Amino acid sequence: MPFQRQGLQGMSKFQSVEFFKKKKNEYSLLPFRFERLDNQRRVLTNLAGEYLVINEGELKAFVNHALEEQSDAYINLRAKHFLVDEKSEVAKELLEIKLRTKYSNLSEFTALHMFVVTLRCEHSCPYCQVSRQSDDKLKFDMTEEIADKAIDFALRSPARAIKIEFQGGEPLLNFPIIQYVVEEANRRKNDKNVSYVIATNLALIDESILKYCKEKSIQISTSLDGPEDLHNNNRPRPGKNSYEKAISGIKMVREHLGVDSVSALMTTTRSSLNRVKEIIDEYLAQDMEGIFLRPLSPYGFALKTKSFKAYGVEEWNKFYEQGLEYIIELNKKGVAFKEYYAATILAKMFTSQDPGYVDLMSPAGIGISAIIYNYDGVVYPSDESRMLAEMGDKSFRLGNVLTNSYEEIFLNEALLGPIEESFAYSVPMCNECAFEDYCGADPVFHHGVHKDFVARKPESQFCNRNMSIFKYLINRMESDQFVKELFMKWGQPHA
Repeated sequence: MPFQRQGLQGMSKFQSVEFFKKKKNEYSLLPFRFERLDNQRRVLTNLAGEYLVINEGELKAFVNHALEEQSDAYINLRAKHFLVDEKSEVAKELLEIKLRTKYSNLSEFTALHMFVVTLRCEHSCPYCQVSRQSDDKLKFDMTEEIADKAIDFALRSPARAIKIEFQGGEPLLNFPIIQYVVEEANRRKNDKNVSYVIATNLALIDESILKYCKEKSIQISTSLDGPEDLHNNNRPRPGKNSYEKAISGIKMVREHLGVDSVSALMTTTRSSLNRVKEIIDEYLAQDMEGIFLRPLSPYGFALKTKSFKAYGVEEWNKFYEQGLEYIIELNKKGVAFKEYYAATILAKMFTSQDPGYVDLMSPAGIGISAIIYNYDGVVYPSDESRMLAEMGDKSFRLGNVLTNSYEEIFLNEALLGPIEESFAYSVPMCNECAFEDYCGADPVFHHGVHKDFVARKPESQFCNRNMSIFKYLINRMESDQFVKELFMKWGQPHA
């Protein structure tokens, strides 16, 4: 059990087995890690990801088997599976069950299958992660032959329920292949539960497309970066009306498919940094239940134009915390609204069910949580790795559905290598971090920036960004009972 040197003088990093056995106060320590929150408080986490905040004096007494059984710290440590005594031997079995549950989703990979049906797009977003093509280049469309093979791969997934997501470019520019995939997948699925979603900018949505989506229960995902001027600036298109198209499209989708049938994602550019309240207000104005505050990614055109360097980690953290504080205040005023990235982390804190978000999985969620079939049949373990390939880096290319078998693709070293290296328990410094259970690994990000699957992860933007959020969430819960109850609600499935 690794201990970090955080003010516990005289304690070596690694202790002998005898250290953890019952001593004078007759309790044994279960595996845990800890991290400094401030000068006095430490956050402890166990193998299941449960956390507890105690002061430094209580931590010293705890590890030296000197805690009094009647103390609040003792009772809380026992309840949260940090110690066992003669009254709580069953705690070991409970911890084992929670740990097994946490990793149970690994046996049912891969749930999300992304079909890039075209690279064509009529938008020209400067931060776009995709190396798009103009909307008249039909050679960048997926064919029925490739779609057939990709469907076979998707339906071989061990997951009992899968989602097929249609991406681009702008996927509605090749709507016939979307219809083909839906019809064929439904015909072949047997007892597999298959759902569908189209990720579209909504500029091309019309009555006939929506009629088909209603018949086949297809959901819609779109982009909404904020108020009209910000959205149009971030997402230019001919006519300079991308916001108008998006908003009218959202209304059309809801009228035909229902209020909950459309979701939206935003991307934070430098122009967004001082406007987080306006962005959230836009989502409220469009009757969205929450928002995913999302930073730029260093892929595709974003990498080519260097726009991913438009702001640093500190600027992003300030933006994120300001946004979350505003959302907290809205909830205190009775406006139910959530931030989805925080909710994902909180689910890992408060439940044994891993949400399966790719960037917060250990080992990495690439290939395990999601897989992507490019328009040309090439398979990648994530959307981001496809974007790297379009910029010339094909390190994550797994094969082609036309020439490779399912086994050849999913047992490719280009997938197994980064997955193995991304297991946080074996990553230096990560294996000692108190927040390892909440974090994950993004080997594509690190390779894209550092040309290494892990690099010096604790010094990376990925780590610095997440560490700041983990500490912020815990500090806010510890300082405000309303926030703690709100965050616990966010962390529950389907809340």
